[in-house]
Amino acid sequence: MRDFKIDFNKTFKPVLLVYAVIFLAGLVFAFIPGFGVNLDINFSGGTKIAYAYTGDIADADIEETVKGVIDKSFTVSKSTALAGDTKTFEISLVGKDSISAETQEKLTTSLTEKFADNTIELYSSNSVSPTIAGTFFAKSLVAVLITALLVIIYVGIRFRRIGGVSAALTALCALVFDILITFAVCIFFKLQIDSNYIAVVLTILGYSLNDTIVIYDRIRENERLNPDMEIGELVNTSINKVMIRNIVTSITTFIAVMTIVVVSELFGLSTLRTFAVPMAFGIISGGISSLFISGPLWVIWKRHKLKKQAASGKK
Repeated sequence: MRDFKIDFNKTFKPVLLVYAVIFLAGLVFAFIPGFGVNLDINFSGGTKIAYAYTGDIADADIEETVKGVIDKSFTVSKSTALAGDTKTFEISLVGKDSISAETQEKLTTSLTEKFADNTIELYSSNSVSPTIAGTFFAKSLVAVLITALLVIIYVGIRFRRIGGVSAALTALCALVFDILITFAVCIFFKLQIDSNYIAVVLTILGYSLNDTIVIYDRIRENERLNPDMEIGELVNTSINKVMIRNIVTSITTFIAVMTIVVVSELFGLSTLRTFAVPMAFGIISGGISSLFISGPLWVIWKRHKLKKQAASGKK
């Protein structure tokens, strides 16, 4: 196997700059009309009404009919079942722009009359109050924070030989970069941030952490074999030894997730799309952050600690 000699401590700042540019671009796009942070009704409250239909209906015709009944902001999205025999379009009103049952009945009547040849039928209806949505959002954040705490505890205990707490915190910092990338991707691709996104975040936390643990495990082994090796050289040697393994794992997982992306795009499965697309980019980010951020960041931490010890006269 080829022996790589990449200096990951030197590539740390350029990689960090790329992450910063992507995230800042995401923030800019968040304030551009047509993009923004698109929260699902489970996080912001609102109403979703789905209708099944046959044949073909233009989006513009659906929007025109809905505007004749509802004077609030809404979006229309279409999807098709994998078997191809069930077509649906969904009308979403986010936030406080929910509608009453009476208005829903009026909307259904207008759609069935307008598209009499398309066999319009109410497929599903779901309304969530802003209060309940806020509670659900808070619980989702708590789940992520608990996961982050468990990461610190697990890594801190497992790698206490090489400074468990510092290893855990730098690993967590790399995971934060992965989460920021998935958030930016949702903005770039106009994806709803829903319960699928929380599933993506939790999955990426576990996936990226696994890659980082492989690196820390090699650092611990090399530190035992070469106790006098300089910390920067130790990390570079360790990462170069496991780099191919991490890359192959990331590529394999990425191909599997991209299959889901293709299926969701071909059949218009918006629910599957909100999971697969950010997940694909999260896997790429997880592989990069494990190699180029977690280890070099840990080196910076350890060097700073050694300087403080030297300045205070400690050995």
